[in-house]
Amino acid sequence: MKLLVTGAFTITAEQFDMLSSLGCEIMFQKDERGKPECDFSEADAVICNRLFLYHDISVFKNLKLIQLTSAGLDRVPIEEIKRRNIALFNARGVYSVPMAEFALSGVLSLYKHLNTFYESQKSHIWQKDRNLHELCGETIAIVGCGSVGTECAKRFSAFGTRVIAVDITKPKNEVYSDFYNIKDIKKALDIADVVVLTVPLTDETRNMFNKDMFSCFKENSVLVNISRGAVVNENDLINALESGKLSGAVLDVFKCEPLNADSKLWDIKNVIITPHNSFVSSKNNARLFSLVYDNIKNSMKGLV
Repeated sequence: MKLLVTGAFTITAEQFDMLSSLGCEIMFQKDERGKPECDFSEADAVICNRLFLYHDISVFKNLKLIQLTSAGLDRVPIEEIKRRNIALFNARGVYSVPMAEFALSGVLSLYKHLNTFYESQKSHIWQKDRNLHELCGETIAIVGCGSVGTECAKRFSAFGTRVIAVDITKPKNEVYSDFYNIKDIKKALDIADVVVLTVPLTDETRNMFNKDMFSCFKENSVLVNISRGAVVNENDLINALESGKLSGAVLDVFKCEPLNADSKLWDIKNVIITPHNSFVSSKNNARLFSLVYDNIKNSMKGLV
């Protein structure tokens, strides 16, 4: 089987040998955006992220398996993949822990005014802050209760919060105190001190958090977005922050990335901006390869 590995996955020598031992002849495409570095038509399987945003899947005439390095499916031609009966695997669960840690750390940073202390430290100023907030006892709404959402719920729950689930179906994990169907999301927003977005980007969720939705948020609540930027209408978010409806936001994803240097979000008080970085962890490569190896191994019989 000819396996195309793009620069989206950094393969070690040991991992190369393990895949080769399965019978994989490995081809490389370092830059997913660049000119083909090998014959794509020969690839039986690919490990990639954004490859099909830059190269038409019709070129991959022998393709039978796609392993994504991302959890989201919004960067691949789903209908064509289904039509050709190509096996599709994502990286579900690989990045859930670091993303959950990021969400929690961002909220704690806002609640404990760490940015203020950092600025004081840089200026060698000893200045107490008597207006810090406590996370314990707060209500956290997790919108999208898949792997990432549930890992977030576990960590917020450990701080003595009440965690409520918002999804299309009730999650089975007991970490959630209550469940709200997505149709009743406004009821959940009305009582939540922190709203964490971990929903996938679909036609239904695109621009979901707009002026109407923000009007239903509890006063002085905090928004955390670690899903996809297009889930949020950024102009409406800016208005909600500037008006004081929201007291802060932790934003790792944006509709257009990199975020435009002229965006007002950069300069709004109590907004934490990171460059789509919440998923990063020193442990990701091992988790991802374990998933990749198992998926390819289990699918080999039908691919060779």
